[in-house]
Amino acid sequence: MAEWVVPILVAVIGGPIVVLVQKLREENSSQHAEARDLLHKVAYKVDKVDDKLDNHIEWHLTKTRRKKNENKESL
Repeated sequence: MAEWVVPILVAVIGGPIVVLVQKLREENSSQHAEARDLLHKVAYKVDKVDDKLDNHIEWHLTKTRRKKNENKESL
């Protein structure tokens, strides 16, 4: 009689636990997807700032070169 009781008890106790773990896993996957999307947005914005900063630095370097050339020509 005990041979068939153990599998039934395991199923009755383990079944809801498995269902709960699967639900938590689904939520975790959706949270990871949201985090991944946010990281992509942040990376895109950082790239834009990087490009703007590079352009600004280049502008300063060009301006400095022009001033040096103007000073050389005036001497």
